Amino acid sequence: MRFLFLLLFSITSSALYAQNQDSIFVRQYYDKFEYQVPMRDGIKLFTVVYVPKDKSKAYPVLLNRTPYNASSYTDWKLHGHPSDLLVKDGYIFAFQDVRGRYMSEGLYDNMRPNIPGNDLKNKKAIDESSDTWDSIEWMIKNIKSNNGRVGMYGISYPGFYSAAALPDAHPALKAVSPQAPIADFFFDDFHHMGAYLLSYTPAFAVFGYQKKENTRTDWFNTELRRLFSLPVKDAYDFYLRLGPLKNITEKYQHDNFFWQQIINHPNYDTFWQRRNILPHLQNIKPAVMTVGGWFDAEDLYGPLNIYKTIEKTSPAAKNMIVMGPWAHGDWASEKGKSIHNHIYFGDSISTFYQREIELPFFAYHLKDEGNANLPEAYMFNTGTKQWQKFDAWPPKELPSVRFYFGENGKLSLDKSINENAIFSYVSDPDKPVPYTSEIEALTFTPRRYMSDDQRYASRRPDVLTFETDTLTKDVTIAGEILARLKVSMTGTDADFVVKLIDVYPQYHPEYEHNPKNVTMGGYQQLVRAEVFRGRFRNSFEKPQPFVPGQVSDVNVPLQDVLHTFKKGHRIMIQIHSTWFPYIDRNPQKYVDNIYKADEKDFIKSTISVMGTSVIEAGGEKKAIKGF
Repeated sequence: MRFLFLLLFSITSSALYAQNQDSIFVRQYYDKFEYQVPMRDGIKLFTVVYVPKDKSKAYPVLLNRTPYNASSYTDWKLHGHPSDLLVKDGYIFAFQDVRGRYMSEGLYDNMRPNIPGNDLKNKKAIDESSDTWDSIEWMIKNIKSNNGRVGMYGISYPGFYSAAALPDAHPALKAVSPQAPIADFFFDDFHHMGAYLLSYTPAFAVFGYQKKENTRTDWFNTELRRLFSLPVKDAYDFYLRLGPLKNITEKYQHDNFFWQQIINHPNYDTFWQRRNILPHLQNIKPAVMTVGGWFDAEDLYGPLNIYKTIEKTSPAAKNMIVMGPWAHGDWASEKGKSIHNHIYFGDSISTFYQREIELPFFAYHLKDEGNANLPEAYMFNTGTKQWQKFDAWPPKELPSVRFYFGENGKLSLDKSINENAIFSYVSDPDKPVPYTSEIEALTFTPRRYMSDDQRYASRRPDVLTFETDTLTKDVTIAGEILARLKVSMTGTDADFVVKLIDVYPQYHPEYEHNPKNVTMGGYQQLVRAEVFRGRFRNSFEKPQPFVPGQVSDVNVPLQDVLHTFKKGHRIMIQIHSTWFPYIDRNPQKYVDNIYKADEKDFIKSTISVMGTSVIEAGGEKKAIKGF
């Protein structure tokens, strides 16, 4: 115990020492300023600016717009993002509270809708693009030593604000890096393919209350945090006992404006459509480097679709994508060994990204330093555990594969087995399939499950499991995955969870970093999974019930992967209809609004998947109507 204490003390002391050293460096080489920057409608946005003391040359501005308190950057610590490499390379760093948050004036709006053509010509209407335009215009004119160029970056919500600056961008905005960005709240962050992320429920305290006055501290603490601050150790048990979502409204979120928006707009209506940034990413002028993590449980849809949208709408744009073996935002910190859950991917992968990708991107476009030899797509193969470069994403040179289902759990590559087969299971919302093999407490969004061992699920009778024979050669999947399911059910609604899994051989060696109870021999590593709310199979705007006993098409997009299933491994597919408490429970009896469903609406349903179903993996797919 004493050794463990000394070890923890040593680690903590080292981290504090590093932070103090960073603080000393920033104090030594930068001057700090605080401004209230005026917007076109008179509202002022609080902005913290660090300017290099060396005035022998001019510097570009790197701007981070955030809803998470720019005042946290007033202590001379830049918190690892921007990276130490960028800090020591010399930039003017600006951190800004977005409208209505902390020290900025105005009202806050989640994913504020973009107004097309809203550049400097429009003096009244405001959106995130116009606030960014006005901020850049002010900084270029008022911050000394700037070179007339601005870059933007940000992770998660700040990633969205970076992407939202791209439409009608200020001409001084030359390089933008949306990192783990939200693109559309109905498909990432608070929803996945229309299904509600129950695990996100504690986060509403952060996003659903307007502040009464400018403040440097949280105004949503104490009693407003409610669910966020409960000392719950087992989220599965807690949410199951809590019951239908309407109980959350009554007990915890009755006065939360964002929760009210969620429950009163259960479908992809104009409220959500207006908050989708993708249709506005047209005629993009700045260079763009979108960054994401293959194991990002919050925002995987965003980076992939922002990159692809710009590729389609702005073919002349300097547009690239980076995807690494990270969870949400993990590329901003270096832990030495890159490990997700129990899987080891290599050493110093985040440092490689910061030094070899991010640093050259901004240096070239903002300083004319270095060269522009970065690839179109810098992607980490999570099977070979190596970086790969591609001229396009999805890559055109790698073939796609198809998976077909057969009796006795057989999974076939590129050859149909038995189209007349029917595979059935009973889905019970009172005994939902867990999303993880481990017990987890209430959390903002779970991170580890996206490479978790699926043996716990493959042994359940309400999970269909199909597996190939042992592979005699490597199989690489690069690009999108689309499960084209043909299903029937005894109920009138259902969710469908589809998983792609890498089954390790029994002789696989153990990883030294894992506890002794984790066995890698036979490990069933989740590679990609997604949920789809069946009512939206024909339209996200106009849901439809299923007809009991009638076969229906349900297409489930699983997002992209770059993964090599190695010789000696096997490939597994799982299909089930609950994924709790990551995703809320579908009653399986169709109701107009699941957020207002009663306990009596939750029923068992026998769900069948037809042998004519197929999973297409690799390349680019046309997914579903309305998507």
